Amino acid sequence: MTLHTATAVIDLDALSNNYRLIQSLSPNAKVLAVLKANGYGHGLELIAKALPNADAFGVARIDEALALRAAGIVKPIVLLEGFFAEEDIDTLAANNLQTIVHNEQQLAAIVNANLDVPLKVWLKIDTGMHRLGINPEQLSDFYQALSQSKNVQQPIVLMSHLGCADDKANTATTQQITLFDELTADLPLEKSLANSAGVLLWPESHYQWIRPGLLLYGVSPLSTDVGIDGILPVMTLQSSLIAVREIAAGAAVGYGGTWISEKSTRIGVVAIGYGDGYPRHAPNGTPVLINGRRVPLIGRVSMDMITVDLGAESEDNVGDITTLWGKGLAVEEVAVFATTIPYELLCNITRRVHVQLAK
Repeated sequence: MTLHTATAVIDLDALSNNYRLIQSLSPNAKVLAVLKANGYGHGLELIAKALPNADAFGVARIDEALALRAAGIVKPIVLLEGFFAEEDIDTLAANNLQTIVHNEQQLAAIVNANLDVPLKVWLKIDTGMHRLGINPEQLSDFYQALSQSKNVQQPIVLMSHLGCADDKANTATTQQITLFDELTADLPLEKSLANSAGVLLWPESHYQWIRPGLLLYGVSPLSTDVGIDGILPVMTLQSSLIAVREIAAGAAVGYGGTWISEKSTRIGVVAIGYGDGYPRHAPNGTPVLINGRRVPLIGRVSMDMITVDLGAESEDNVGDITTLWGKGLAVEEVAVFATTIPYELLCNITRRVHVQLAK
């Protein structure tokens, strides 16, 4: 008997399917596939190599970009937070990395640099999210400085970020799109605004570049929906039963004895816990999939284990595979139980979780 510990099963066919669907929603736009946070927990280099048709990749930090270059990825890579220090500019130039510019310090560092090869720059405008981006009234000055700099490859790309695109009823997105259009109307440049939710709900935000992230991985970015027609989960998080026990009514399970059995039953212990990235705050009743049926999580999540109520008449055995989320159990649903978002669950997968390709 072979026992399996926590394993993220990655379905690259599902990834390709999702990419094709995204392209069909915006056939005239180029795709900047977002791979930050280790490809949303799926494996940075693995996902990049499985997307040969992507026009560019987006990451958050320089070390992610350098890891892609070390893995042989030659496609354009965009630093979605830009660079953090002046000395980073030489690294960008040496590795052909593109950067977002969103503040005065970055602009000054680029303009004053001594570069042999100019950098490709994406200029980020704050259209209402109020996180990163230059103020609208700064656009003219920034554009002129970047356009006239020998250190900047022409033309630049203009971009912003949607803060409420996951909610079709929220008027903030329309306001952001309108402002972006007004600010950039007289600039004949490529533009980018749509994230995953924008791709799905706001076709007027697609422009020349779309930036899908969560949607690539088969997870809904929308605030109300679980599952999008045609989108397939790329990750299925699995482990196995390492113990099956019979307990009597009144028995307490787990740290603190927070769950007490109301009747005699069989419980299962699954080899996964918060040390693997499973949410510690997942409550009693959070679904787990075993042998084609859902069983409830019971007791506190431990570092290495969780317990589930298999039921008095169950026939599950040690070694049986359990699914924590993925095929058959949407990560969006687990996130609701755990009062968090799918992004966090996926990105919290730890290094000790094995990665295995789906067969």
